[in-house]
Amino acid sequence: MNLQQRINAFVKLGAFINQFSSETIQKHNNIPHNDLFFDGFKHQLKLANEHNGWFTPKNIQFALKGWAESLQEKSLEKWLESYTIEVNSSKQIAIIMAGNIPLVGFHDFLSVLISGHHVLVKQSSNDKHILPFLAKYLEYIEPSFKNTITFTEGKLQGFDAVIATGSNNTARYFEYYFKDKPSIIRKNRNSVAVLTGEESETDMQNLSEDIFRYYGLGCRNVSKLFIPKGYEFDAFFKAMYPWNAIINEAKYANNYDYNKAVYLMSEFDMLENGFLMIKEDPSYASPIATVFYEYYDSKTELKTKLDAEKDNIQCIVAKDFTKNEIQFGNTQKPALWEYADNEDTIAFLLKI
Repeated sequence: MNLQQRINAFVKLGAFINQFSSETIQKHNNIPHNDLFFDGFKHQLKLANEHNGWFTPKNIQFALKGWAESLQEKSLEKWLESYTIEVNSSKQIAIIMAGNIPLVGFHDFLSVLISGHHVLVKQSSNDKHILPFLAKYLEYIEPSFKNTITFTEGKLQGFDAVIATGSNNTARYFEYYFKDKPSIIRKNRNSVAVLTGEESETDMQNLSEDIFRYYGLGCRNVSKLFIPKGYEFDAFFKAMYPWNAIINEAKYANNYDYNKAVYLMSEFDMLENGFLMIKEDPSYASPIATVFYEYYDSKTELKTKLDAEKDNIQCIVAKDFTKNEIQFGNTQKPALWEYADNEDTIAFLLKI
């Protein structure tokens, strides 16, 4: 199976996924094997939601829409055009996936297979329904993928390299356990927004998407704001208000109530609007329903600080602040070539 065949297969997978990427699921007649897989995938999405309350239909649909858009021929070809993909012998690549947002490990899965290797997947128990079904569909539309995709719940064995994502604590375990294997080990990271007070209303509304999408559980979600001294939060809270219905969702509301109680009992200063709290704090990782903030004196000093702490930061959301910034509202819409932790997965896989 050559590279073009692999690209074609993932394009067809994207077309299949696209049927489920909006609130109104629509079955299309031109999708291969749709009669065999359509209803089954609907059922898997239902199971994913029932198993993990954070995986709401809207958040699953958002994730599927993103992948349907990425798995188009132009996007795949643009992503891969700078690489020379000639794999003479396929290696077995183990992937240990996180489970914080739907299909969070799909990019690694795609990278391994598109580069011509075999994949051994160990999923998080929080996200175990969607990907195996898509893998089975992939095998049907391109039979050459059969025997190249394996899922396991047990101990990883017989692999040549590993890509593992986890917390800082589990990363230390991964680094020790996989010390003799080529690896990419991903740790905790968070995303920040740099505000000046001159943002437009649209900018701030887009920022709300970066904060609330997936309940803030993703490493690309903004969990901290950097603001100039004297910053007024009125425009910020106004822009957040369209998300107010999120407090009616039990898992989010429970976290909001718990964290608010902790702050009040600890007599921490914080501001809140009934569904979101903001608190001055030097940390990057804020609890659910909370965004931390920190003041800065100058953009130059802030750039120096963020560069020194870049290993803690996934995305910087800003406007005309730094060359690698993400536009407001786009943290959860990464292109295929925007790699997690800035680790070029394809380059890693081609060196094995």
